[in-house]
Amino acid sequence: MSSVLVVEDESAIAELIALNLRHAGFEVTLAADAAQAQAAVDAVLPDLVLLDWMLPGQSGVALARQWRSAARTKELPVILLTARAEESDKVAGLDAGADDYITKPFSTNELLARMRAVLRRKAPEALDTAVTVGPLTLDPGTRRVSREGQEVKVGPTEFRLLHFFMTHPERVHSRAQLLDRVWGDHVFIEERTVDVHIKRLREALEPVQCARLIETVRGAGYRLTEHAAALSA
Repeated sequence: MSSVLVVEDESAIAELIALNLRHAGFEVTLAADAAQAQAAVDAVLPDLVLLDWMLPGQSGVALARQWRSAARTKELPVILLTARAEESDKVAGLDAGADDYITKPFSTNELLARMRAVLRRKAPEALDTAVTVGPLTLDPGTRRVSREGQEVKVGPTEFRLLHFFMTHPERVHSRAQLLDRVWGDHVFIEERTVDVHIKRLREALEPVQCARLIETVRGAGYRLTEHAAALSA
């Protein structure tokens, strides 16, 4: 289930968008201005942001530009929503860092299609591409995990779990989300099974001092953070 932050100051529009997105299977968070949006992103990076251009205080375009300039949010997918239809406005929005631009009014089908397109473009380029977070490297092609050449032995489920974490770093994932994205929503197993595999993954990473990269976020779930790398060095 992908998470979407909807930044829209008109509550009726925001609730309508949220209703349609939830019906389509998205997890939705609402923010009414730039300050609320920044607080939401600081707490948990969403998979995508729907950002209204005209907001009280700081504009959506200014906020998009701010996110693009910060290391943590520079790859955050952003779609601008606006009543501005001039070509110059579209160019300004895209130059600010938006991945796409939708002019109001728009249909739910168009919005969902644009969202899916942006999410596809922002996904990891290939499932067999090696990924590195902090000192840890995972290579799906060879099924190897290592720290500076020292190999880490992990089971197949732990490998898939770690791969998901490493391709979505710094984001908090609930147990339900992990079951859906790692095991598949067709598998009916208890959420506490996730805790068992997290424990096994940490045990596997302990010999190379990388267990702390997997953080427990109380009341929310788990995340992988490279900021713990210095503690584990």
